[in-house]
Amino acid sequence: MKNFMDDNFLLNTKTSEKLYHDYAAAMPVIDYHCHIDPREIYENRCFENLTQAWLEGDHYKWRLLRANGVSEDFITGGASDREKFQKYAEALPRAISNPLYHWTHLELKRYLDIDTPLSGSTADEIWSLSLDRLSSDRLSVRNIIKSSNVKVIGTTDDPADSLEWHMKLKNDKTFEAVVVPTFRPDRAMNIEKPDFAEYIGKLGEAAGVSIKNIDDVKTALKKRLEFFVELGCRASDHGFDYIPFCRSDGNTAAKAFQNALNGGTVGAEEAKAYKTELMLFIGRELNRHRLVMQLHFGAVRNVNRAMYDRLGADTGYDCVGVPDCGGLIRFLDALEQSGELPKTVLYSLNPNDNAMLCSIAGCFQGTSAAGKIQHGSAWWFNDTLIGMKNQLKTLASISLLGNFIGMTTDSRSFLSYPRHEYFRRILCGIIGKWVDNGEYPNDIEMLGRLVQDISYNNANKYFDFP
Repeated sequence: MKNFMDDNFLLNTKTSEKLYHDYAAAMPVIDYHCHIDPREIYENRCFENLTQAWLEGDHYKWRLLRANGVSEDFITGGASDREKFQKYAEALPRAISNPLYHWTHLELKRYLDIDTPLSGSTADEIWSLSLDRLSSDRLSVRNIIKSSNVKVIGTTDDPADSLEWHMKLKNDKTFEAVVVPTFRPDRAMNIEKPDFAEYIGKLGEAAGVSIKNIDDVKTALKKRLEFFVELGCRASDHGFDYIPFCRSDGNTAAKAFQNALNGGTVGAEEAKAYKTELMLFIGRELNRHRLVMQLHFGAVRNVNRAMYDRLGADTGYDCVGVPDCGGLIRFLDALEQSGELPKTVLYSLNPNDNAMLCSIAGCFQGTSAAGKIQHGSAWWFNDTLIGMKNQLKTLASISLLGNFIGMTTDSRSFLSYPRHEYFRRILCGIIGKWVDNGEYPNDIEMLGRLVQDISYNNANKYFDFP
């Protein structure tokens, strides 16, 4: 029997152990897609306790607590930080094989030097130890990033954002990690949302453009993208229930925008025409700037209306949907036909889409870059032990695993960087088994380069980070 989460956690062969410890473990981290706040990096936030570090804004953990019947008062409500931590500690032992169980204990080990498993009975001990260790400047946000060997962080930013904190970070020569904005224009796309007209006003103000028609929207987005690029932006990110695509002469999209701007109702087909028009425009601009386009889709948002009305979006009430691949194919093809398809990363929340995404990517690969179209890392509900293994094995079976750009946290927590370790252990575990089964030569130098590329080098080259 192996010890709980020992040095060879998830490494079941000698080849896996060698690949991880000698090649993967020491590689730097590129977290090219996350949701952390650049202001907290600049201000070097210090956390008072583990509830602040772990439970603030983390809907992964909120869902776990709700599944254990915990009152909302102890999740997003007014209970004390100590009480919220206690409820999490009591729920965690029931989360066997949930990635949160592994992540929680990796974070306790790596940042707080705590090996004791967290439970209701150990909560007092771990809370006390963590208070003492969190009080040290060693666990300020900047020192967490430094100790995690993070070289690049790509945050997620709205085009109307001032990027004030990114500007300050760019000019701060005391911080070694590169923090860059990622262009996330979802609110400019969401023409059917009730706050659309209000948002368009904010976008126009940020861009210095009086937005009166759809061409003005394009001008504003173009100007903001150029500003993002000045601050080191290397990618966009887009979140859709499904990838919209509707061929039209442009009049439908233009009329839909005018209707929405005047407070009118926009139909489903009109909305699709508008989103298609803007996404094709943005795709061309990304290609012009040699940026990466990330497409996240397959989520059904805010399915519990009562809780959405109470707590708002991004609070743990989204689920896996069943997207239609037709729009994605037509969208990529339209950009490819004009020679303007940028590097693109495809993420579906539905794990049944793994083979579909790999096969679609294979239709649009080109000579401009190895792995130009990527099947992105297992995302959200899929960044589990099973989900990561399935994504890696499908990618290896249908495409070139050696060109994969690897893991990203997609997280709101500064303590989440051990997810890269988790991924690398899984990767080395899979490859080690293939080698030991005689499915690949036991060429350690070749294998070592492979895992180092997937862990770091491929992403660094793909996004062209400095």
